[in-house]
Amino acid sequence: MLKRNPNTLSIGDQNTVIALNEQEVGKLFVGDTRSDIGSEAEKMKFANSVNDLVVKFIRLDVNEQLNADMLVMERLYPIDFRAYEFERKELWLEVFEDEIATMHKAGFVHRDITRPSNMPGLQYDNIFLTETGLRLIDVGISALKSQVGERLFARYVEIELKEIKEFEEYFLMR
Repeated sequence: MLKRNPNTLSIGDQNTVIALNEQEVGKLFVGDTRSDIGSEAEKMKFANSVNDLVVKFIRLDVNEQLNADMLVMERLYPIDFRAYEFERKELWLEVFEDEIATMHKAGFVHRDITRPSNMPGLQYDNIFLTETGLRLIDVGISALKSQVGERLFARYVEIELKEIKEFEEYFLMR
């Protein structure tokens, strides 16, 4: 049903994202999903209070036409990083790593920098290069230290830092 929607931007493992207008997109939650729209919204709002790295939360809503709950976010327009010089990509990456470090210190870890190999999509689908720099989307499996505790949070951060190092090589060498 949702695959035929002319406004579809992407289809993930559990959700579809559609364009609502030039400024907003909606992540659809249809039927019995394993994702929790409220939890994702809260994590996104927390991340937005720290810095501008994560796509901006706008509101929770209902798309009656599609019979879906909807998490409405700012619409990002990704650009192809391969068109830019190495030095410029180094600068974007440095800012990205600083913003990730700030998120970790604040108690937020994204947990989906690298897609599992068994999932559809590109390896780094959740990292967009925009006119304002690198941004993260999809905080569905992200974690807050206040919810998961110190030890589990530290483990997630360790994994994420390894993934960021792998992304760095990919981003700079392409």
